[in-house]
Amino acid sequence: MPARRVLADDTTVDLLRLVRTIAHEQLAPRAAEAEAEEAFPRDVFASLGRTGLLGLPYPEDVGGAGLPYGAYLQVLEELGSVWASVAVGVSVHTLSCFPLARFGTDEQRARWLPDMLAGDRLGAYCLSEPHAGSDPAAMRTTARREGDEYVLDGAKAWTTHGGHADFYTVMARTSDERTGISCFLVPADAPGLSADKPERKMGLTGSATATMRLDGVRVPLERRIGAEGEGLRIALAALDAGRLGIAAVATGLGQGALDLALGYARDRETFGQRILDHQGVAFLLADAEAAVVSARATYLSAASLADAGLPYGREASVAKLVATDNAMKVTTDAVQVLGGYGYTRDFPAERYMREAKVMQIFEGTNQIQRVVISRSLDKDARCDTGVVEQLPVPALAH
Repeated sequence: MPARRVLADDTTVDLLRLVRTIAHEQLAPRAAEAEAEEAFPRDVFASLGRTGLLGLPYPEDVGGAGLPYGAYLQVLEELGSVWASVAVGVSVHTLSCFPLARFGTDEQRARWLPDMLAGDRLGAYCLSEPHAGSDPAAMRTTARREGDEYVLDGAKAWTTHGGHADFYTVMARTSDERTGISCFLVPADAPGLSADKPERKMGLTGSATATMRLDGVRVPLERRIGAEGEGLRIALAALDAGRLGIAAVATGLGQGALDLALGYARDRETFGQRILDHQGVAFLLADAEAAVVSARATYLSAASLADAGLPYGREASVAKLVATDNAMKVTTDAVQVLGGYGYTRDFPAERYMREAKVMQIFEGTNQIQRVVISRSLDKDARCDTGVVEQLPVPALAH
């Protein structure tokens, strides 16, 4: 296990050591076979939950660990360096808990969050729809109020853990207004809720992705999270957090590919010397190191804002954009370093490259991230008074 430099307190360092041990001793030996067989590792999430890794950024009084977001993201990176499907699953589960944790009532949090954060209940997040793509305000799934219940009808596409989750955080339209969307916590055994056949994907084949169908699904009023019509705001806030999760996973994926390529370059010899000693290969690896380090710094910078309670939406988009683009470059170059072996399934380099591609697509495509960033820049420019506000620099870990 190559050494990594982290900026954290003793508690976080100890946590990362534990996660690295779990990742390399328990997850890495299973990853290749599970991905090849497209087997969803449900038991892994239960095990991670028992270890306390499914509730790291949430308060202790509801079953979480109460850790800074930066610490949680570094855990995702460690998991992503050996098994991206599991790391993405942890990120999505955390995302699916976000609306309840942030916008739910005290009674709702006390009732449902402890089991969710303990790993007894695996979550899924239902926002995207087949026709809407990156425009959540265009959703057609509806939630019609009938007395003390809502009746949900529609379809949700690209649902990670679809068909395997124990609960689904669902966004549905409750009025004809473009932003008339509400958030619901739907149990997996609700009558009328079903999953289509899983998508056949290029990568992340150990992660189940399916369209969820809602056909007259009845949800009690008590399972609405936040006020009616508040769902779009909840969804967008959750996506900011989710984008940081994917940035961390992508950074881990890049780190894993770099570790593999570096090990191969040190051991393989051509023309009487290690291929690492050939400048063409050495510079590829140097660029990969720069890409991984810069991605890590970018997501940790955004996390420091989140931990300080400051707005971080633009920074989350920057982190997601930088980390996933860098992961695509690093994994592609790792295949190149391994040469012909990199193109075979005897080494995980080709799997890393396939997994990196989707990182540029989900949680908002990187084109959407550029839209978010550019609009934010324009807004700041129009509101600029010519004075830069001096803010205290928050610590990366508490």
